[in-house]
Amino acid sequence: MSIYKEQRVGVLVDIQNMYYSGRVLFKKKVNFGALLKEAVEDRKLIRAIAYGIATVEGQEEKFFEALEKQGFEVKTKDLQIFPGGAKKGDWDVGIAVDAIKMSKSLDVIVLIAGDGDYIPVVEYIQNTTGCRVECFAFLESASKKLVEAVDKFTNISENKKKFLI
Repeated sequence: MSIYKEQRVGVLVDIQNMYYSGRVLFKKKVNFGALLKEAVEDRKLIRAIAYGIATVEGQEEKFFEALEKQGFEVKTKDLQIFPGGAKKGDWDVGIAVDAIKMSKSLDVIVLIAGDGDYIPVVEYIQNTTGCRVECFAFLESASKKLVEAVDKFTNISENKKKFLI
């Protein structure tokens, strides 16, 4: 499927995946607004969702508000802290479920994450709905198999001035 102006686009962002990749690889923050604009191109944005983890301290609240001002719907879940101090917080299953549900009424799903855990959902969407799946991620931390599975991959690292702050 080619890219055309009438395509209905949904953008799904794994905030933690992008935040930590940008910080570890380049010691910079990701410009989520620039990513959203580039992901949509000249097509019709139907929905943009950013998935984040809320901590007890709540320091990320202003960041989530900034994302909302840029056009994202922000979904959060609390960081899980286990006995012994181990912490866990991810949205992989939630993003996958939303991608499948949304793919039935969209032409394109843009996944902003490089996690290989998304490969089965990418393949499912491509094979059952015909929806195009595109991905934005840092090539250095993206799953090679995810890069190969999507219809279009954009390496954020190739345009650091545009996508990093």
